[in-house]
Amino acid sequence: MGGFEGEGEGGYWENDQVAKWMAQNDTQSKNKNKSNTGVKKVGETYSIKAHAKVNIFLKITGHKDGYHTLLSRFVRVNNVYDTITFVPCECETFTLEGCEGVPLESNTIYKAYKALNDYTGDLDILNYFYQHKVVVTKRIPSQAGLGGGSSDAAAFMRLVKEACNLLISTKELAKIGSSIGADLPFFIYNYPSANVSGFGEVVEPFDEEPLNLELYTPTLGCDTTVVYKTFKQHLLDDIKRASFIGWDALDSKSILENIPNPVMLNDLYPAALIAYPELKKLAKKGWFFSGSGSTFFKVIN
Repeated sequence: MGGFEGEGEGGYWENDQVAKWMAQNDTQSKNKNKSNTGVKKVGETYSIKAHAKVNIFLKITGHKDGYHTLLSRFVRVNNVYDTITFVPCECETFTLEGCEGVPLESNTIYKAYKALNDYTGDLDILNYFYQHKVVVTKRIPSQAGLGGGSSDAAAFMRLVKEACNLLISTKELAKIGSSIGADLPFFIYNYPSANVSGFGEVVEPFDEEPLNLELYTPTLGCDTTVVYKTFKQHLLDDIKRASFIGWDALDSKSILENIPNPVMLNDLYPAALIAYPELKKLAKKGWFFSGSGSTFFKVIN
């Protein structure tokens, strides 16, 4: 799979590139305890929540080999999530319900299924999905900067690991996920808060108090590919890395309180405003812009 930008805030890339980047920036998961997997099992039915995320800040740090690099604080949104469920069902082929309007081959969950099969060669995965279908209960809006598609794929992979008893580490799972989209490693590691850098493959947990967030998502959707291409065309030459040195060491609440300008916090916001001028009318004072949009968020005290 190859391409320019899309499938997450950092784009996507070739599998061999992922292996190189992951080897150079090896991030170990601290959440290996099964009690932290979030998996629920009732009889033969497995389910897991696929949470949304917001970007407290998102700074583009460069452009290399056709891909943008970034530094960002990702924070999980606990009360906004899709649900992925494996339901017993005799299936002639991989069956996915709840994602109407998206061709199967383009769906991130199906891509994750194919990538897991290719990486592991485990026939148990193939056999399992002859006996179970995947049902997605969607709550995260699309093209909203909340990572819904990436979160769904990552949750699917974590659930397959549990249901099929895969002998695979979280680090390996994140490596596989990186071949699908740049946001997947964050969702696979499942940290409440993390600094994400590089091409999205470097995920470092950040210990802080959870934020009580309110989201506002207008009906307008922002295509990640369009926003990134707009940034490259109009704003890439304006990058000043010195302007955000040390942000990754500050807690999210302090960042939002001390840098209340959403344009300063998120490099993709100006690009989104160029690509989608109507966003300016939809923005609310005191709200911040997540990812490539179109969701705005604020902290509720």
